[in-house]
Amino acid sequence: MKHTISVLVENKFGVLARVAGMFSGRGFNIHSLNVAPTHDRSLSRITVVAVGDDPILEQINNQLQKQVNVNQVVDFKRGEAVERELLLVKLAADSENRSEVIQICDIFRAKIININRESVILEITGDEGKVRAFLDMIGKFEIVEISRTGKLALERSHQSAYEI
Repeated sequence: MKHTISVLVENKFGVLARVAGMFSGRGFNIHSLNVAPTHDRSLSRITVVAVGDDPILEQINNQLQKQVNVNQVVDFKRGEAVERELLLVKLAADSENRSEVIQICDIFRAKIININRESVILEITGDEGKVRAFLDMIGKFEIVEISRTGKLALERSHQSAYEI
């Protein structure tokens, strides 16, 4: 089972290496890993999607909380977070198939961010299901290159149930 874990850490040299090392040193599987500074320049947020059953995830959470420079660990349960991924994909697209690619982009609200005679680069954001469905739809075209963030997540507000 996949779990999304948000780890707020001090933005210092070596912190990411220690956190990632904790996973590999204990044999935990990382499905995806993202890290970036927050609005507070002294902190970064690491978002990890880890694979394991409940006892393994409890052990991961306990080990993360013991790490030096870790300020907060949140293991999101289903529905507790707003989760998104970013996908950039370069497709081989010529004048014969470009209109079909554009139609698929319209359906999924994807953006064409670069275009030339031989290819297009597309951008899409959404939850894992939307990104997977988009990849299924464009799978019949020649995929030249893909870059994907993996999951990013923030805790859902308890006061608001609306998602835009």
